[in-house]
Order: sequence, then structure tokens, then C-alpha cells
Amino acid sequence: MAEAGTRKIVVGEVTLNVWRGGEGPAVLLLHGFPDSLALWRYVAPRLVAAGHDVIAPDLRGYGESDAPAGRRHYTMDRILGDLVGLLGALGVEEKVHVVGHDWGAAVAWCLAMAHPARVRSSVPISVGHPREYALAGLEQRRMGAYTIYWQLPAIAESALSRNDFAGLRRWSRHHPDVEACVRDMARPGRLTAGLNWYRANFASVMFGSWPPCRVPTLGIWSSEDHCLAEDQMVKSARRMAAPWRYERIEGATHWLPLDQPQRISDLALEWFERN
Repeated sequence: MAEAGTRKIVVGEVTLNVWRGGEGPAVLLLHGFPDSLALWRYVAPRLVAAGHDVIAPDLRGYGESDAPAGRRHYTMDRILGDLVGLLGALGVEEKVHVVGHDWGAAVAWCLAMAHPARVRSSVPISVGHPREYALAGLEQRRMGAYTIYWQLPAIAESALSRNDFAGLRRWSRHHPDVEACVRDMARPGRLTAGLNWYRANFASVMFGSWPPCRVPTLGIWSSEDHCLAEDQMVKSARRMAAPWRYERIEGATHWLPLDQPQRISDLALEWFERN
């Protein structure tokens, strides 16, 4: 294939910025909030070196991809449509391995359940099955209380952006690239676009009726995650109708692809090989 690099791909109503490199079985890498495809800059080369065709898009609203105005543009159906359309535009016909972090992990779960014919295996990092997130205990409710506050248009934006984005910096604690995230979110409309993922999907994804997951899934969680409790990942096992494995990484923060890229790559490659 062509030399690794980024290019713009028109998919339906949006133009997505996409990095692609390598040859072999396809792997789709999905970032979350407030990141971009740069989240995978240490993981992607390892997957390429192991013999994979690696595809990492800036998801809609993030990075250099389009950020349409209005929360209706950020529903899970549209996001999944972007990914299915992107694979088609890139000529990827076979099933793909999917690795997602944060919102990208939620998308990985939903893609596996809504489009199992497109997914060979899944590696959601940090975020468990949507229903298990919704049903998680008091620790998760405490840790995830910000998601309710972020439903408030303008108020949430103000709280996160005032005083040189002090609120976003505080929420993103331990992020190795927080300055890059702030620069991205400071562009006109971009913070609202990121928050619209929460606003468009809060009820429909967590409280929706999802079928059992029939795609082999490796769930990964880190002990120093400040956003997500362990139970919502562990209990995802009961939503599975395919092979499941849980891996806990001690001493690592929420930002696992940057914090522990070698460990994430090794775990993912082992899971790909088994499935």
C-alpha cells in the first residue's frame, strides 16, 4: 500500500482526517474525548511493525475532521455510519480488529453489537459495555457525575474553558498531551462538538436495548483511572456471547494508549492472534 500518512476522506456528510499505515489484517483505532488520532502515535507503529493495516481516524468533531454544528450530528448511529462508510471508502472488505479508548471504547462496543459482520475482535479500553456503565455502582456514579453536568449547553462550556481552560485541564489530569488537547478544544465550536458526544448519546447508548456482544472482546482497565470504576468493565462479561477476557493494568492512568503503549500493543496483538 501507499506510504503511511494522513489524508482526508469524504464519508457522507463529513470529511474525516485519517491516518493509515502498514499491510495485513486491518485494525481500526478509535480515540475519545478530548483526544485525536494522535492518541495512537505510540501504539500504531507497533501494530504496523507486527504486520497490520492500521487505520486511525479523527472522529467527527475532533482533530482535523469536520465538526458539524448541533448535537443531532453526534448520535451513535451517525458515528457508526462514519466508520462503516470509512472502511468502504478505503476498500476494506474484510472484518477488522477494533481498539477504542474512552468514547472510542464505547463506539467499539456499539460497532461490535450493531455491525458484528464488520468486526473480527474488539479491545475496549477503560469503558465497559454501555449497560454496565449505566448500572455500575456508587463509585462509578461519583466518578462519572461530570457527564450529567456536561449536558448543560453553554454552562459546561464556560466551566471548562474559563481561565485558560482550567476546568478542562483539571478534568484531564495526568494527560501527557493536555496542552495539545486544550489547543484543539479552543478552536471555535470544537469544545461544544466534543461535549455533543455526551449530549447526543447519554440516554440512548447507556439505556438502549443492545443485543449480546457476539464479537470476541478484551476489556482493559487501569487502576488509576479517575473517570471510570472497575466494576463497569468487569461486569461486561455478562453481556458477552463470545470469548471475553479482562485485563487490569496496575498503576496506570486513564490515558492508557499514551501511558502504557507497549502493554496495550502487546495485549491487543495477542488478542488479535487468538481471534
